[in-house]
Amino acid sequence: MMTGLVDRFVEQIIANSSFEEMDALYLRNRVLALVGEQVLTVQTDLEDLIELKDELLAHGVRTGFVGELLEEQDMVGACLMDLITPSPSQVNRDFWQTYQENPEQAVAEFYALSKRNDYIKVAAVAKNIYYQTPTDYGNLEITINLSKPEKDPKAIAAARLAEASNYPQCLLCMENEGYQGRINHPARANHRIIRLDLGQEQWGFQYSPYAYYNEHAIFLNQEHVPMVISSRTFEQLLNLLDIFPNYFVGSNSDLPISGGSILTHNHYQGGRHSFAMEKAPIEHQLVFDGFESVSAGIVKWPMSVIRLSSADKPSLLGLATKILEKWRSYSDASVQIKAETDGTPHHTITPIARKRGDLYELDLVLRDNQTSEEFPDGIYHPHPDVQHIKKENIGLIEVMGLAILPPRLKAELAEVKKYLLGQANQVAAYHQPWADRLKAEYPVVTEETAEEVIRDSVGHIFARVLEDAGVYKRTPEGRAAFMRFVEFVGLAT
Repeated sequence: MMTGLVDRFVEQIIANSSFEEMDALYLRNRVLALVGEQVLTVQTDLEDLIELKDELLAHGVRTGFVGELLEEQDMVGACLMDLITPSPSQVNRDFWQTYQENPEQAVAEFYALSKRNDYIKVAAVAKNIYYQTPTDYGNLEITINLSKPEKDPKAIAAARLAEASNYPQCLLCMENEGYQGRINHPARANHRIIRLDLGQEQWGFQYSPYAYYNEHAIFLNQEHVPMVISSRTFEQLLNLLDIFPNYFVGSNSDLPISGGSILTHNHYQGGRHSFAMEKAPIEHQLVFDGFESVSAGIVKWPMSVIRLSSADKPSLLGLATKILEKWRSYSDASVQIKAETDGTPHHTITPIARKRGDLYELDLVLRDNQTSEEFPDGIYHPHPDVQHIKKENIGLIEVMGLAILPPRLKAELAEVKKYLLGQANQVAAYHQPWADRLKAEYPVVTEETAEEVIRDSVGHIFARVLEDAGVYKRTPEGRAAFMRFVEFVGLAT
């Protein structure tokens, strides 16, 4: 049934918020202030709140009331969806009141709100290409990230002209909550953060707007302080498991090259997702001296992972801290492992924590950020022959077995497919050697098998990427060197 677009949107605001019928005129006027009064004549048969918001924006752009740049539309859209979003104090009050009775429900309701108010870009995330590839390490997950729109050249030019601002200082600062946004900083009017204490520090819990996996959560320090991996990191990860026992929680490393994209603000990531690394078995059991209550072992994984498991939280934390301290100072020239160069540290750890029943489980991934003349991008970084698929840093999510691949690959892999099928193509020069190898290995393919061949190859290249990032290679020499390190930590006799 057709009805006025503005009135239908107002109806949905009332249905999805604490506003009441008496608020309808007020809400209509707030909407008109954002998208212009000319939309009053527009009719619609839409019912979905986010679709109605998108339609309002489209008409606002047509009339010139809303700017044509996506950044400008996002700012208006976030303000429209802020109308159904309770205040930060109310969101926090509701969360913790519900948590006292039912922690799972509290988390579920906050997640539902973050989707309902379009903070989590559900429709955009659905555009991502996703599949799994069976490998020697289990089913690795491959994602081509298409959710974030490409930057409009006009927006890039406008951002260059925009007045410089360091508020908020970064995308993870608490000051983003409710921030209007600007050409060079995303709109966050509909953003809400749950406050929580981790020891003596105040932290926040939110979701990622462009989620890479189910319930992709971010935990952030309320202070703008840099990433640091320390004993406190391990303690905070386990404390977060006490609050969110059904989530994994992990941290990027705290050094360039081996770290994620934001090293200036201390934060963790988590969520409700089971990665291939979690399912990977222990291939070599270890017992550390003085920590016999902690089950330990080397994980069958392309990167170098020590897994610790125990119900004894202090012992688990003590052993994790010892491994970190030993790794920070450890060098082994025979396998190109070096703790520091002229006082600049190279060694850190990417930690991932989860609960298995009553046991805390902590995976410690050894990282090394050295560079060399042969590998200027990083010795333990994707090597040049695989950078046509993945050349960015290997962060926490990739470490666990989920590839976040750049959007350029959607079009580029389509050209490789044409090449395999013998059709006219424009294969990128950096893909040509790979395309030639696939052509030689699979001289006869169909439309369906060509797609399968390319996807399988990309998955196995990602496995190679992770092997490149592994400090101890999966060779007899590498395994022996790994054992020398764990002996340096202190194995029980």
